[in-house]
Amino acid sequence: MSEKTPPPASPPRMTAFGRGPAQRARIEKAGDPNRALIRLAGYLKPYRAILSLVLVFVLTYILLGLYEPYLIGRGVDQFISLKKTDGLPQLALLLLGVYLLDNAFQALSSWLMARISQDALRVLRRDLFERLQKLSVAFFDRHTAGELMSRLTNDIDAINQAVSQNVVSLAASVLSLVGILIAMFVLNAWLALSALLVVPIMFWFTNFIARYTRRGFRRLQSDLGDINGVMEEIISGQRVVKAFRRSEPAVERFRASNQKVYEAGVYANTYAFMLMPLTNVLGNFFIIVLVGLGGYLALQNLVTVGMIAAFIAYAQNFIQPLRQLASMYNSIQAALAGAERVFEIIDMPLEIDSAADSLLPTPLQGNVVFSDVSFGYNSDHLIIKKMSLEAKSGQTVALVGPTGAGKTTIINLLTRFYEINSGSIRIDGRDIREVSKDDLRRKLGIVLQDTFLFADTVMENIRYGRLDASDEECIEAAKLADADHFIRQLPRGYQTKLSERAANLSQGQRQLLSIARAVLADPSILILDEATSSVDTRTEARIQAALLRLMKGRTSFVIAHRLSTIRDGEIVEQGTYQALLDEKGFFHHLYMSQFKGLEI
Repeated sequence: MSEKTPPPASPPRMTAFGRGPAQRARIEKAGDPNRALIRLAGYLKPYRAILSLVLVFVLTYILLGLYEPYLIGRGVDQFISLKKTDGLPQLALLLLGVYLLDNAFQALSSWLMARISQDALRVLRRDLFERLQKLSVAFFDRHTAGELMSRLTNDIDAINQAVSQNVVSLAASVLSLVGILIAMFVLNAWLALSALLVVPIMFWFTNFIARYTRRGFRRLQSDLGDINGVMEEIISGQRVVKAFRRSEPAVERFRASNQKVYEAGVYANTYAFMLMPLTNVLGNFFIIVLVGLGGYLALQNLVTVGMIAAFIAYAQNFIQPLRQLASMYNSIQAALAGAERVFEIIDMPLEIDSAADSLLPTPLQGNVVFSDVSFGYNSDHLIIKKMSLEAKSGQTVALVGPTGAGKTTIINLLTRFYEINSGSIRIDGRDIREVSKDDLRRKLGIVLQDTFLFADTVMENIRYGRLDASDEECIEAAKLADADHFIRQLPRGYQTKLSERAANLSQGQRQLLSIARAVLADPSILILDEATSSVDTRTEARIQAALLRLMKGRTSFVIAHRLSTIRDGEIVEQGTYQALLDEKGFFHHLYMSQFKGLEI
């Protein structure tokens, strides 16, 4: 009910009640990268056959790569050292062919892996988004949109970088190391043993740095989520920011969040980037050892110059996989941190629906009874205490009270966005906990104060109330909601595409579209949450007329701030509008203060 409009001739039954703060719990975060790695691998299981083919291609080009240094050594010993040219062109052509095949198999394996990884990530992204759609409203109360968007974008992108680009490289690097070691031992055991000096040192450094980089990248991903939340909030609220001249504080808030990302990034990447120079140092040390030991063995006529050349080529090929592993380490750690955050959401418990197959009777009369209902967002702080009220079929009940009094909480309980702590809520005698949530919400129509419209056409936004509705039914709903006249004045009428959050419409127009959506849904029980509080008097009158048509014959709950009396979590007065006025109690006193200008 509005301060600007006198009470209707047929007033609803009024219920005044008090306020209670919403307490929210925090979620514990996972911290097991090995589990995240195993679960990521599970998304690749459906592609085992293609992965086997990729592995064959990888093994093939690894073997070809191992054959190249051998051919170089043969060329040195059989042709260059002996200054012979017969057969050298053929050897050069063979080496060229090996190089071409090597690169062809590399390209083919990378192409197949890109297709596999993108399909697996498509499934992972779908699983994450579908899980978000099945989580309770309480979950979204605890998480900002920016944080969730970060998990859908930054974290998935980190996984994408690792899976699509590094899986083949990782397998190739490991196989190369093993193959090169085998080839070295076949050529000369003493020179091969010198290569083994590098491996344990490398693994020790990798394990040491891993503990710090994993911690750093997890913190970095979390801080990226925070900065996304800040950006999303400030960009969405630009009108408020500019209206209150808060651009500088907004920038300062962003700078603080950006600084945290910077510090986390420096911490994570400092340790990760240490591997590359260490690998270079070890690689140069390895070649020095080979040259020194190889030169000594050559002077003793134990090895040929061609064998030393082959070993140096193998050494360079041996160091290359180590460098690749070092460069991949950064993205792998970021991917594991991102995977943990993604799986945290996927592992969230679903919205409870113990009666998924149970339906409300059809047609629904709409008798709603709250019996001794108690509820608190935190179990040790109840904001609704043993509340009882009844709304009979076709009756309108007004819930009045200030912000935070618990009006919307009652609606959240009726729609089962939250579950009550004790008591019961019944519709036509059925406890709503024994009814499918989908069926329950199908019978309810909600018109909110803050109308949310999608960046789609006007027609599709109305059709959101019932997706199988025809265009004619959508237009008829718009007419009943008194929205048809302004829709037809839009550039493309019903096919006009709305901007984000329908910023190209006025608040009143958005509200009328919301009412049209509710009309199309044809609910048995209607909920109006401050549906006219943000519009001017003229628009309010039109919206109220549309609401009266919508409320006709339906059980309706109307939420309002005004004409309220606060008693913490308890109903202090119930009755019809006129009955409460006649009682000369709190309601009468507040009515006089609003409509007669009296002071409380």
